[in-house]
Amino acid sequence: MKAIVTVIGKDKPGIISKVSTSLANMNVNIEDISQTIVQGNFTMLMLCDLEKAEFSLKEVKNKLVELGEEIGVSIHVQHEDIFNAMHKI
Repeated sequence: MKAIVTVIGKDKPGIISKVSTSLANMNVNIEDISQTIVQGNFTMLMLCDLEKAEFSLKEVKNKLVELGEEIGVSIHVQHEDIFNAMHKI
């Protein structure tokens, strides 16, 4: 199963490192990543593979939401199919 992880917030050192380390610790593979900073606002979108993850999608989501609160950013996790359906024209 694949999931889309989005991270949004004020830019600060360590965001990418902390999110990617958290995913790696859950055995989640980051397949693609895009990030940008616009006038101090950080945005990141990641396509992640949870096939070998040691946690369910819900558990991964909860852990990342908690991490986001700790580091002061908003982190959302969606199943890839839901993300694609929401962004289909």
